[in-house]
Parts: sequence; structure tokens; C-alpha cells
Amino acid sequence: ILLQTATNFLQGLYPPLGALDHDLAVETVTDESDTIPPFNGYQFIPIHGQPNEAPDTIWLKGDDGCPAYTRASNLYQLSVEYISTLDSSRKFYSQFAEPLNNVMPVENVTYAHAYDVFDLLNVGSIHNESFASAVTTPQLSQLRYYADALEWGRNYNLTQPARSVGGMALAGGILRQLNQTVSTQGNLKLSLLAGSYDTFLAFFGLTNLTAANADFMGLPGYASSIAFELFTEGNTTTFPQDTADLRVRFLFHNGTDVSMPLIAFPLFNRAKDSLSYDDFVDELGSRAINSVGEWCSTCQSSSGFCSQDEYASLSGDSSSSVNYDDSSSGLTAVHAGVIGAMTTLGVLAIIAVAVFFCRRTSAASSSSEKISSVSETDSGTSA
Repeated sequence: ILLQTATNFLQGLYPPLGALDHDLAVETVTDESDTIPPFNGYQFIPIHGQPNEAPDTIWLKGDDGCPAYTRASNLYQLSVEYISTLDSSRKFYSQFAEPLNNVMPVENVTYAHAYDVFDLLNVGSIHNESFASAVTTPQLSQLRYYADALEWGRNYNLTQPARSVGGMALAGGILRQLNQTVSTQGNLKLSLLAGSYDTFLAFFGLTNLTAANADFMGLPGYASSIAFELFTEGNTTTFPQDTADLRVRFLFHNGTDVSMPLIAFPLFNRAKDSLSYDDFVDELGSRAINSVGEWCSTCQSSSGFCSQDEYASLSGDSSSSVNYDDSSSGLTAVHAGVIGAMTTLGVLAIIAVAVFFCRRTSAASSSSEKISSVSETDSGTSA
């Protein structure tokens, strides 16, 4: 699903040449005749994937193959909140056992599987008439509420940091990609990553986005996007030499409604929706997993690559400093890539796209200038 996500995104980013300009799509061959390539000049963009066992998979699915995450996440099921909600919601869930009887065991139609129940009924209500008649809009809202609560509880808790391993690893991947943009003086202008909703939730919690909007405690809509925009307020035509002249802001696009713009939100419980690049690196670096060795140590993982000498030697390093030179565990510097494209997700159709932009604004322009949407929003600021 992640590979398909990247393919679909790139189809929009690089549309057929004929759709842009007929002359661009025309090729003159050796006999001096004109021809148009297949599919109206379709542009085939290479996409690089990684197998499940590759170290680079941690950056977007850091919770997979992580025993520490599994243990910490399962502790939510021992909480008073979980036990109480599981018991009080049984009658509500029982009414969906029959509509789901061909796709889900009856015993699983409970709060314990809140996301699966919501996802099946929500997607079914859109595409299947029999499902549409089995669930009402208020019921879907209640199912969404329960799914939000369950997934948030599993993926973020201030006193159980291991629940947010996925978000920590994503933070490390974000820093690496932005560092490539800075260190190459803007040669890398855009990086496209495809991940999953649980990683988003962990990241939302880690970066205090819930202080900006409590809706970030909820599930992002299908194919939601986050963007990290690197910009300067100086009036310049060249990439700034001093990182003090660089700023970063976070933007979120909930779902796939193209009529809605990306919306900026302040990170780290700050008042402004942008911060200096140096502050961003410090803040995010203190929350991030910054190397494969650190991930292996944090997760207490037995993954094959954790036993390799090059990563085992790093396993004792729990420093929060960002090691950008650990090229063996960095993201591939390609203009568009999918990390973990071979990783099977627990819930298909829940995808997320992280995009990094580098742009320049003039001194007279607003730093909150709108950026064209790369995905959507189904309810404005709702997460």
C-alpha cells in the first residue's frame, strides 16, 4: 500500500506531458516523424523500496519488530480507562456483529479492535450498500471516537515513552532528510515518504501538537499529509550560508479534500507556527531516535540487522545528539522514495504522506504564505 501511495502521489506531481503542453509530449524520431509516447506522454518516475529486513524500514515503521513498543503498548490494556471503556461499550458494539460476521469473528467486535471495526464499517458504508444500511452517521461518529481513543492510548503516553517509538524514529528520519537539504545547499528540494496512521499519532504526541489542537489526539483521515517547510525570510536568490537564517514550520492536511489547504500548527507547545532551523533540530533531536543502533537498543530488538557488528556497536549509545554521518542507517537521498514499502500494515487503506518543502520568501511576503495542497482535509483542523 505504501508503494502504491507513492506512485499515486507522483502521478499527480508529474502528470502526462500531453496534459501540460502538447509540444512537450511530442518526440521527433529519426525519420523526422512526430510521435507521442504512451498514455499521452506518461512520465515514469523511479520509486525505490526497501525489503522488510532492511535497516531503513525503521524510519517510517519504527514500531514494527520492536518488543519494547509491543510491551508498552499492551500496558494500555491494563489501564482503568481501557477496562472501563471495553466494558461500557460492549452493548454498542454488539449491534455490529451481524453486519461484520463474514469478515470479522464475533468475539473481535469490541473496543479491543476499535480501529478495525470502524475502518471496515466506514469504508463499507462508502462502497457497499449493505454496509451503508447497517450503520448510521451518529454510529460511525461513535465508532470513530472509540477508535481514536484506542489508537491514541496505544501509541502515546507521557510516562511510557516506548509507546511512541514509531514517532521517535520518524523524527530521526525527518531530521536526516532536512539535513540533506541544508548540507547540499538546497539540491534536495523535496522528499516524499509514505507511512502509517499510528506513526502519525506517536509523532503528534511527541511534538506537543495536541497543545495546538486537541484533535491531534484523533486518527488522521485516509491519505492525510504532513509537511515540513524549510524557508528563509531573507530576500535572496541563493541558499543561506548560515543556518540561523533558516526557519521550519509544520503543516497538516487531513484526508484528501483538494479544496482545503495545508494548515500550519506550532510544534513543541510554542506560540508561533514556525521556529528557527537550529531550534527545530534541538527540539526534535531530543525526542528522536537518531541511528539504527539507538533503535536496536531502545527496542531491545532481535531483528537481523541489530545483530550486525556495525549496529551492535552502536547499541549502547542512547544520546539524543543527531548523528548525520551514520550513512549506513540514513534515508536514501533520492528525490522520491518509499521506505518500508514492503512492510505489511495492520490496516490497509490507512496511509500517510510526509513531504518536505524548501522554498524562499521575500522579505515583504508573509511567512504564512499558503502552500499548494499535496493531499487533503476533511474537517479543516480536525485530526
